[in-house]
Amino acid sequence: MSKNTELEYPASAITTWSGFVYQGKIALYHCLKMIYQGDVGFELQLDSSDDFAIYKNGALISAHQVKAKIGKYRSEYIEALEKSSVIEFDRTKGVSRYFHVSVQLDNTNDYMGENGEIVQFYVYGSNKYCGLGEIEGLTKEVIRQICNNKSIALSEDLLNYNYCLLSEKISSKAVAIHRLVQDDREKANNAAYENRLTAQSLLDDILTKNPYNSTEYYAVDLKARLASHLEERLDQALPSMNDEMYARAQSLFEHIRITDANELKTLCQLMKPSERFSSIQKADIRRYSWLIEAMSIEPILEHFPHYLDSEKRFYLPTALDLPLLDDREGCTADLLGEMESNEDLLKLLFEYNNLIASRSTESFVISTKYTHPDELTDQESKDRIDSNITKSFCLRIMTKEDAEALLDDK
Repeated sequence: MSKNTELEYPASAITTWSGFVYQGKIALYHCLKMIYQGDVGFELQLDSSDDFAIYKNGALISAHQVKAKIGKYRSEYIEALEKSSVIEFDRTKGVSRYFHVSVQLDNTNDYMGENGEIVQFYVYGSNKYCGLGEIEGLTKEVIRQICNNKSIALSEDLLNYNYCLLSEKISSKAVAIHRLVQDDREKANNAAYENRLTAQSLLDDILTKNPYNSTEYYAVDLKARLASHLEERLDQALPSMNDEMYARAQSLFEHIRITDANELKTLCQLMKPSERFSSIQKADIRRYSWLIEAMSIEPILEHFPHYLDSEKRFYLPTALDLPLLDDREGCTADLLGEMESNEDLLKLLFEYNNLIASRSTESFVISTKYTHPDELTDQESKDRIDSNITKSFCLRIMTKEDAEALLDDK
């Protein structure tokens, strides 16, 4: 590859990538740095004056352009650097202008525009670049420093919880405005100006929102880690992904971003129904998202990803991993055990009883003992099972291929 040859990334994918992911993470880091330095009187504005901008007392004090994975040579950024230097709208003469990149460049000296305005490459510690895999650690360290200054005891769980909430807050705002950009630039500008985030609101979230309820914490944690996995997946696979693969992955990413954390409690239960509700492991997240990407059928992204056949029966992707025939027996025992002691899971599986395993040697059926309460002799079971369960049911664990065959018939 010659020195001035650009890396071959899909143009549309890069634009979306910058808008949906990297921009929000960098904006959060910059805002928290300002808060740590004692400034809580500013407002963050996304996707208008620039990728993000900082306002104080109604005036723009800094404009920030963010570029992710374009290339490693300065020459590939000249057009974007010149755009940052332009005097337009709130970007008046003398306003601070910063340029953020995710990879190390061959030259990160200040850029002087044709009009004499200076654009500075943003500094992260001793570097003038920050990759997607590094920004979370830097941001969490700033949160830790803020909490230390406020004499707040900070466990790793609380640190992660605060990072998840703040990241979601900014990313959700960026996604909403970015979507408007695609439909109506004028409306997007108005939305950006009218929906700024205050520094005080970010600080209040750090100081007041704690994971008092572990279930809520795990839901928030799952949301953040699902989104993080998809971010990493896109970041690593972008050069080789075709349009269909990219669209599928981004649709899932957007769905996770806009879904309320409380609704994801259901997803926590159904992603790995054979285990007690708790923090979802990275391997489970990877298997779950891979299955959705690999299915030949587009998922229905409502509440949680699912599929419907011609008879309107639900099929749910899961992280169940059953590579050996012997795993079938263990999975059956685990599921029956969970259903026996977990009333919420029992109700969910009664309605959503076709589970697609991320990996399985064959499809199989688990017969359950549950039926209408009137037909049971055990009073404790009658009291425990909700009255909306009106018939006995069988739970189907399906291979990807068998599920696709049934869904293709509709």
